[in-house]
Amino acid sequence: MNKILRKRNFSDRVVQMEIEAPLIARARKPGNFVIVRVGEKGERIPLTISAADPQKGTITLVVQKMGFSSTKIAHLEEGESLTDLVGPLGKPTHISKVGTVLACGGGVGVAPLLPIIRGFKEAGNRVVSIIAARTEELVILEEEVRKHSDEMLVMTDDGSYGRKGLVTEGMEEIIKREKIDLAVTLGPAVMMKFCALLTKKHNIPTIASLNSIMVDGTGMCGACRVTVGGKTRFTCVDGPEFDAHQVDFDELISRLGAYRKEEIEKLNR
Repeated sequence: MNKILRKRNFSDRVVQMEIEAPLIARARKPGNFVIVRVGEKGERIPLTISAADPQKGTITLVVQKMGFSSTKIAHLEEGESLTDLVGPLGKPTHISKVGTVLACGGGVGVAPLLPIIRGFKEAGNRVVSIIAARTEELVILEEEVRKHSDEMLVMTDDGSYGRKGLVTEGMEEIIKREKIDLAVTLGPAVMMKFCALLTKKHNIPTIASLNSIMVDGTGMCGACRVTVGGKTRFTCVDGPEFDAHQVDFDELISRLGAYRKEEIEKLNR
């Protein structure tokens, strides 16, 4: 059992949890994720590690209430435990000194983007970060991102906080202003799709961290398969990060919606 030591509510739909997991905390690198389960018959869902403290033996996860299982996890309180926590899984982010990095996060995607931002900054890069959300209450980890960025821009769809507009509008402004050597995008699949289309137009190498549906997380079930460069790849073992310009985002978006009807029915029950 992995005990929840601290819980913070970002909004009524998004929570942050600091969880006891000493082995994972020591081994985890930016980009890694874990598979989480609550209850002996619970569904296994992937969550990217947003922070880790090897000294305390804890990892930090951010959970958004989407379906039945994520809602069940988000309702756990301090002192309660997750039934299973497996990781670190996936290939870590390849971090090196490349020059100027444009890091773009949407919604809860800002949480797993944070250690990537920190890693590129510590490697000596200039990091310009854009965090985006539909509305002010869904903006998360603003101060933490600002701390590890040379510059940061906040975008909201409705203009309730920061600058009104989509993340791509902020990206376009920065790309026109200065040379970008690498872009990283993490958030809803449709957001990553349009980030990739924009950077492809400007010939900027771009990494996207995909949020495919997963079951086992070890490459055996094939549930997380995605087409990259015309070939089938498994997000859990080949990713979760891929060349964004090679990803078939339309296929990914379609597969993410495959169980929406069942999720709604389960939540209603």
